[in-house]
Amino acid sequence: MKNRTFTGTKIACYTGYIVQGIINNIAPLLFVIFSDKFDISLDKLALLITINFATQLIVDTLSIKFADIVGYKKLAVVSQGIAFIGLACLGILPNIMRNEYLGIVISIVLSAIGSGITEVIISPIIEAIPGEKKTAEMSLLHSFYCWGQVTVVLLTTIMIKIFGNDLWYIAPAIWSIIPFINTINFISVPIQPNLTKEEKTPFIKLLFSKQFILCIMIMICAGASEIGMSQWSSYFAETGLKVSKITGDLLGPCLFAVLMGTGRMIFGFVGERINLKVALCISAGLCGLCYLGTSIIDNNVISLLICAFTGITVSIMWPATLSLAARLFPKGGGSMYSILALSGDTGCTIGPWFISFMTIKLSQDINTGNALKSGLGFGAVFPILMIFAISMLRLKNLLTKKVTML
Repeated sequence: MKNRTFTGTKIACYTGYIVQGIINNIAPLLFVIFSDKFDISLDKLALLITINFATQLIVDTLSIKFADIVGYKKLAVVSQGIAFIGLACLGILPNIMRNEYLGIVISIVLSAIGSGITEVIISPIIEAIPGEKKTAEMSLLHSFYCWGQVTVVLLTTIMIKIFGNDLWYIAPAIWSIIPFINTINFISVPIQPNLTKEEKTPFIKLLFSKQFILCIMIMICAGASEIGMSQWSSYFAETGLKVSKITGDLLGPCLFAVLMGTGRMIFGFVGERINLKVALCISAGLCGLCYLGTSIIDNNVISLLICAFTGITVSIMWPATLSLAARLFPKGGGSMYSILALSGDTGCTIGPWFISFMTIKLSQDINTGNALKSGLGFGAVFPILMIFAISMLRLKNLLTKKVTML
């Protein structure tokens, strides 16, 4: 194994995150079409987001026990295979089932299973590859999620423009080709063996560590901050700001993803040299301002641009938290990444749901578009909680150092 190159492994991992970017963003791009064509209400559209990430939560939970036992290679192959089936079904089931919504739900659940496994195993695969710049590698890896999001927004928008809303199902069918190819990739590439039971930090020790509990809290806030804005930006642009789908998608979720990917690539170059806790605090502070700005500014264009700028403020949250946990617990193993993935996906479930919950409450008094604009402002609670958790982590480290000196 020492003499083998891991270039192919990295490419397969990068592609895996592109697939995850496709899975998490393809359905929200079709929300308006689903609403018009299948008469699906706002609360049912919000439920699709919850189902996606709730399924990933279940997969993350199961992976805590089985990731190290089954092995990363087998799980990597399975994850891409299931992702392929889920995306293919999204283009097929709603058109052949009497209950179109149920067809969408089944497709999203299958895709989410593949995405959840991907989230758990890709980061430790990259972490195990020989090399010194672990923070840079982790940030670069997660930037490919953003490029997957950018690509799916751009090309799906173009495909719908060319084929029309009635042929929307062509888009997910085409996207399913990527995980199909990556399934074959993972079969052929080398993957470093898992840590043995004796080498890993015991699972119970992780759960009883106050530092790790704070990392979990930070990860929940990271997922909520990122997905809360990205999942609703397309719908918000069309219904709240009254711009066309092309304009809304390009200046909303697409620009959001470009800025998030750019932020992660920049962080990849400087991440080894900066204080991760300080960087996360700055990121969370700017993110909170963006949520509030999107909500209270009346100018539609400026509001949409602030919505997109949120992408760069959340860019380092997920990879920096993983790197921080890896530094604190270098032998955490697959269990650690499973718990952190579970935490991040918990945030991904809570964030969009909380915003939609507040939107539905507000829509009883004002129209849906304005209600969503106001509802987004409540998303600021998550970066605020992140700052609190990071401050507690820094305080604990300072107290630990003082006790050690005494």
